[in-house]
Amino acid sequence: MTILLLLLPLSLLFVAAIGGFLAWAVLTGQYDDTDAAAGHLPDDD
Repeated sequence: MTILLLLLPLSLLFVAAIGGFLAWAVLTGQYDDTDAAAGHLPDDD
């Protein structure tokens, strides 16, 4: 039962970190133009 005192805060910290990374990606425009990257594939010429 004492393991919950360790795992619960760690899991909340993990979820908060993932949420922070997602918020950073959305707010800095990482998902603004998802179709342009497909046009920049290397050619085999």
